[in-house]
Amino acid sequence: MRYTESSLDTMRRAGDELADATVATLFERGEVGKFNTLMRYVSTAGAPLPDGLPDVAREYLEVTGAPPAWVDWGEMERARLFFIDNNVHISTALSFASMPACYVVPHVAKLLSATHGLDYPSKRMAETGQFTVHLMQPDAFEAGGRFLPAAQKVRLLHASIRHHLEREGRWDTAALGTPICQEDMIGGQMFFSLLVLDSLHRLGVHMSEEGARSYYYAWRVVGAMLGVDQDAVPGTLDEARHFLDLYMLRHMGPSPEGAHLTRQLIDLYEEVVPGTFFDPVVSALVRHLVGDTCGDWLGVPRTSWDTLVKAVPRLIGVLETVEDRSPLGAWALDRLGHLTTVLELSSLTRGRVMHYAIPEHLKKDYGVAGSVPRTRRWVPPAPTVRGRAPGQ
Repeated sequence: MRYTESSLDTMRRAGDELADATVATLFERGEVGKFNTLMRYVSTAGAPLPDGLPDVAREYLEVTGAPPAWVDWGEMERARLFFIDNNVHISTALSFASMPACYVVPHVAKLLSATHGLDYPSKRMAETGQFTVHLMQPDAFEAGGRFLPAAQKVRLLHASIRHHLEREGRWDTAALGTPICQEDMIGGQMFFSLLVLDSLHRLGVHMSEEGARSYYYAWRVVGAMLGVDQDAVPGTLDEARHFLDLYMLRHMGPSPEGAHLTRQLIDLYEEVVPGTFFDPVVSALVRHLVGDTCGDWLGVPRTSWDTLVKAVPRLIGVLETVEDRSPLGAWALDRLGHLTTVLELSSLTRGRVMHYAIPEHLKKDYGVAGSVPRTRRWVPPAPTVRGRAPGQ
């Protein structure tokens, strides 16, 4: 598939018909509060839907309560094993590359600023981390799994944001496109898949071609569950590179909102890092993964660690050598990775569970003021002639 400015312009006007219609009906009937109350503790797949649920909500949950029929479960299992083998690296890439990449797109940064809880800036990072962990559990799509209900709620959350911003005149749709439009949803899918793989490559993590493809495939399944038009989604990593390059060239640039969100992210992770001596590592990692141009746009401070952080690939190489040569070492590193991810998520959530409820009042809720073998090592697709993605 080859993307053009015209095809992406069409995606900018499209939202998610099913979720948008569901949310609009709930608001029109005054049933959002009732829905949120009944759904608050429905967090596992296969759980019976509560009595009294509005009919339109029940229909939506039944229609979206199963993964797409085309899912290749062998690929999904390979993606899960890839995540287990690289969970710390993936978490690092999501935190220090994927999120800043969102901030370097001015209209996305503007939307994220409008929907961040100002007194709880870690909320979006916590939601993203929890969502990814749910996805990569063995029972993600089975009865008792937490991913399917989370995906259903996130899809409605996106629709409610569109509903509020457009109907309350808080969003210039003519200039900025539909909030959380199809183009931006696919762009986000690229940030959490291809850009993560790019970042792992930049960090020196050894990935097989099979592992990289499976990880990308898993995020295609995620996109389908979140209402992304699968006819428009890049089917291969090469097509993904073409889309991401074109998307970033169309939209990337500096913005006050992007710099503010980046400062929040850096402050957040400096609180997570014990003590203060290693605080500059956070800024250095962001700059290393997104590149100096994007780092300057986002106001990422330059530090004395900027040079030292380039030694990270060598350290990872040593750890991977230990992992390759010792089954016990491999087990210990995988276990350490799991515990590190859990600790990070616990710090971000502050012990809370993310429920992904539909915001009844956007202003009140969001503060709107106006182990891999070293054979067939994966190499990122070459940038298209027109440009490069962040960090390349």
